[in-house]
Amino acid sequence: MNNFDVIVIGAGSIGVPAAMALGQAGVKTLVIDRRPSPGQGENKHAIGGVRATHTDPAKITTCLRSLEIFSTWKQVHGDDIEWLRGGYAFPVYRAEEEKLLKSFLPTQKKHGLKIDFVDDGRMRKIIPGINPEGLMGGTFSPNDGSVSPLLAINAFYRKAVANGVTFRFKEKVVSITRENGQVTGVRTDKSEYRCPVVIDAAGAGSVELGRAIGSEVPVYPESHEAGITEPVQMFCPTMVVDLRPAEGSKNYYFYQNRHGQVVFCITPDPPIAGTDYNETSVFLPQVCRRMVDLLPRLANLRVRRVWRGLYPMTKDGSPLVGWNREIKGLLHAVGMCGQGFMLGPGLGEILARLVREQSTAADKMVLEAFSLYRDVGDKMEALK
Repeated sequence: MNNFDVIVIGAGSIGVPAAMALGQAGVKTLVIDRRPSPGQGENKHAIGGVRATHTDPAKITTCLRSLEIFSTWKQVHGDDIEWLRGGYAFPVYRAEEEKLLKSFLPTQKKHGLKIDFVDDGRMRKIIPGINPEGLMGGTFSPNDGSVSPLLAINAFYRKAVANGVTFRFKEKVVSITRENGQVTGVRTDKSEYRCPVVIDAAGAGSVELGRAIGSEVPVYPESHEAGITEPVQMFCPTMVVDLRPAEGSKNYYFYQNRHGQVVFCITPDPPIAGTDYNETSVFLPQVCRRMVDLLPRLANLRVRRVWRGLYPMTKDGSPLVGWNREIKGLLHAVGMCGQGFMLGPGLGEILARLVREQSTAADKMVLEAFSLYRDVGDKMEALK
């Protein structure tokens, strides 16, 4: 009863889609999570934006597949996960942002993105009420959108269960068992399970897991704060990303979900390292000033709540995905840098093919870019 082909550690944005894909392929899979239900880690802290608009071809490729899964889920499987195709807009007010965004376009278009630099008139139509003073236009990718993180993760969970996947909640993995350097299973605080392959999809928890097994996982948790307003009539389903830095923030972004609520987040600068989940008195006045300056009509909206979650960061802003060279049978899929929700469905399929030794040429490109053993140098994705 406790023998499996694969054990996945973590029932979150990566672990559940990976298990769903493994189950679909007939792989006997167990998912273990210390929390009481799926998506109760960082998944529930996600604001719901999903985009393929990246600058890294590996992320573009992976997220294009994720977008396909998200956008067709209701049609294919019947569950309403609140997919909304609002697109992503990067408005430009400075020449440096214009130059930067235009420099990305050849790579983005080469790898299948529908994206263009539009003039200020078009940007005013995309974002009704945007501050027109100094507006130079910006990039717009119409096929991106948003989804409810909790509805999506639970839909994926139900599909995984239907595919034969076993889940064990309220159970913590304390070690990965090995013989002669080969994975033989996992030991939890309640039981022991046997398998030849373990997928580490523990997010920020991978740091603790790495210490337990003596294999360092270079993931560095950072705290990020977000908020949501009361619902109002729909006026801007587009995710608006302002790349201009300001005191205390590298950038910020917001959109209106399908219920009419404006959801917003900020990228702190300097980063807030650590695992602090406590909301602050700094965040709300900081982000609201920036949002109202860009879109004055937001001024009268009332904020319902704010929350804080963790981004499991890496040195270069890209995930760490691949086999551990020291422990045979240990597959890492961590360090999503706050993009695990949008990467999850596409990456889950890649992981399932990797386990089954059926990786495609596109998979190999992604895995090379996300390799645990890549030379990160000073690289950092520009649209992080």
